[in-house]
Amino acid sequence: MPPKRAVVYIDGFNLFHGLKDKGWKRYYWLDPCMLACNLLPANPAMLLDQVHYFTAPVLQGRGKDAARRQQIYLDALATLPQLTIHHGKWVNKTIQCRQCGAAWKSPEEKMSDVNIAVQLVVDAYENSFDTAFLVSADSDLTGPIQTVRERFPDKEVRVAFPPKRRSWDLANTAHVQFPIGEKKFRSSQLPTQVTNAHGHVLQRPVTWH
Repeated sequence: MPPKRAVVYIDGFNLFHGLKDKGWKRYYWLDPCMLACNLLPANPAMLLDQVHYFTAPVLQGRGKDAARRQQIYLDALATLPQLTIHHGKWVNKTIQCRQCGAAWKSPEEKMSDVNIAVQLVVDAYENSFDTAFLVSADSDLTGPIQTVRERFPDKEVRVAFPPKRRSWDLANTAHVQFPIGEKKFRSSQLPTQVTNAHGHVLQRPVTWH
């Protein structure tokens, strides 16, 4: 029997903040494809077909250094042949105090959950995977998982929770759910220096050690 085809969908925003909340800055220089391979079980055999990485630009208020570090990282990820990067955006959401009625604008990351949902369902319809791995704890993705389960009962969806992140809705909807342990992050790091197609050397940010 041929190995099952696996596609991995990584919610970069959710994963980054999970690592940040855990205090695992040393794992920011992550190789998503290597992490994806480390998520796959050895038995029954699975073959990694594609990794989709969903992210959004750093907020301008975080400073130029943060934006520069993110761009270096994304340029490094662009060298990975199995990886496709999907870009989201920020929008200002109106927040209102229930007690005093005061309202203000607060930035909210948008599109990543929509992009993940669309990609997951489209890939299911195009028969691009036998097993899908979702790295996220965003409960908004419960619906797309349920759709895949209902429309494609022969396919499987597994959810891998980032550090300090969990969703009971996702856990109860997925076929399999589990947290990602530190060992998998430790063994899924990019080389300190990555050379792109133009010969430019991309260096791991000093503050990410």
